[in-house]
Amino acid sequence: MEILQRKTPLEKEWDALQKREKTFLAQRAEKQDSLLNQRLAEKIPPGLQNTLDTAFFKAFHLIFERGTGVIEKTYRRDHLEQTYQVNQYAHHLRQDRKTLKTFSKGARSAGTKGVLLSGAFGVGMGLLGVGLPDIPLFTGMLLRTVYEIALGYGYSYDTEEEQYFILLLIQGAVSHGSTLEEINAEVNRYIWSQALPEDYDRDAQIKKTADALSKELLYMKFLQGIPLVGAIGGVCDMVSMRQITEYAKLKYQRRFLMGSGAHGQNP
Repeated sequence: MEILQRKTPLEKEWDALQKREKTFLAQRAEKQDSLLNQRLAEKIPPGLQNTLDTAFFKAFHLIFERGTGVIEKTYRRDHLEQTYQVNQYAHHLRQDRKTLKTFSKGARSAGTKGVLLSGAFGVGMGLLGVGLPDIPLFTGMLLRTVYEIALGYGYSYDTEEEQYFILLLIQGAVSHGSTLEEINAEVNRYIWSQALPEDYDRDAQIKKTADALSKELLYMKFLQGIPLVGAIGGVCDMVSMRQITEYAKLKYQRRFLMGSGAHGQNP
């Protein structure tokens, strides 16, 4: 009689992650515009989409070139790196699921903080009728949150390879259907290979991510530019931040678990 082999803590975490990823992809399988978006569609000024695309492109480009140091002043990078090392040492000693969960617990904390901050600033800007000028602030808070999640799992964000990974995460998180499936496969390929595509062009990837993000936020950023009523649009910052950080947590955990010996398949 064959004796069933119990799964290791790493295998259990891997199985749980696979289920959460499947749920995330299923929820984003089809884009459904709200009734509010449908009504706003007629009122969107010509050229606003292009303006929004450009604003997000410039925000990402500026932060990657000169803004990372400014973002790092808003949190303690050394503390996050030390916390990762402590968690890694504890897991090395105990090799149980509880110590594995400390990494995802830190990522959840960073994500929750980012969502709440983006909501507070978004609503505040909306009450004042500030829409487009909110984009650099929103982009900075978004990258700050992803950076904290990355550090919690022991990954940096300074290299061009890591910037590519982060841009892909953001692009995937705001995409739907077959587009999301393609980007998700690309994310998984990077996790496996840790290498840039042969034809990689950073500005081209920034544009793809900026365009995807601006398309997702078009209606709400328009609404956010209207004083008082714009507070509703500001809430959209929080919703978008939540879905992006959720996807980032899934994929950084995937990297971490595969790096720890989980049996991911070569995409």
